[in-house]
Amino acid sequence: MANIYDGAFRTILNDCRQLIIPVINEIFKEGYDGNEKIEFFPNEHFLDQQDSADRERITDTNFRIIGRMTKKYHLECESSLPDGKITVRLFEYDAQIALDESEVSAETLTVTFPNTAVLYLRTYQKTPDKMKYVIVTPGGTVQYDVPVMKVQTYSLDDIFDKCLLLLIPFYIFSHEKSFPEYNSNVQKMKELKAEYQDILERLDKLECQGIIGAFDKRTIIELSNDVIQEIARKYENIQKGMGDIMGGALIETSARKLKKETQKEVVVRLLKRGKLTVEEIAEDTGLSVTEVEQIAEITAV
Repeated sequence: MANIYDGAFRTILNDCRQLIIPVINEIFKEGYDGNEKIEFFPNEHFLDQQDSADRERITDTNFRIIGRMTKKYHLECESSLPDGKITVRLFEYDAQIALDESEVSAETLTVTFPNTAVLYLRTYQKTPDKMKYVIVTPGGTVQYDVPVMKVQTYSLDDIFDKCLLLLIPFYIFSHEKSFPEYNSNVQKMKELKAEYQDILERLDKLECQGIIGAFDKRTIIELSNDVIQEIARKYENIQKGMGDIMGGALIETSARKLKKETQKEVVVRLLKRGKLTVEEIAEDTGLSVTEVEQIAEITAV
């Protein structure tokens, strides 16, 4: 189901947020160096309806990057065939995001639309290279492009050379058309497993180099396994073969549990030292002030 892929996309963006930077650089030709601060906003938006109750829309991601400048971004992940409705939905999201942070001064309404892009997991003949908004207003026409990233066009070398690690959980889509062959051909299945063994070894190397952390690596592996099990649900041999190699790489604990326990331990140590404020601890650990306060209350530090 598409929601499995959407969930994996949201999870890796929220849990491993620094992996967003190279993708944003690739899509929008930005020059972020990776040290920028990323702030997420709620994904739920209620769209005003004149003749019915408000509709709730869930965006995949809505965040801003704070560096030399502050910019808002909205990314959507799609696995379905382009049908025109996606563009309408994107604009609805963008308009609501803009309204959520609108400013009114002297009866002047200012709305700032986010930088929006779509990641297509599958590439069809109808998949566009870009989308476009054309907004006709009494004051003139405004138009701009919405970039499209076609995940299947990126090779494994592209992904690692450009540090587009966020795409790894969805790399299996590039093999989808060959699933019947992999499922029935032992040699082809070995080749697929060898490719994923190479991915695991490259991730290990990046961890050793300090480019990614243990949590990021485990999250990538965990979500890759989730996506593989979903996309190959009709192919038992692929599920088992790939499940063995990816499951074996996870070993003991899930990525989320590891992060939660590690963060809690760090917070407790910092609280006991008494040298940092709750706000400073929250910033250093990536938690919210409320979460730090809750840990302090539970542990009575």
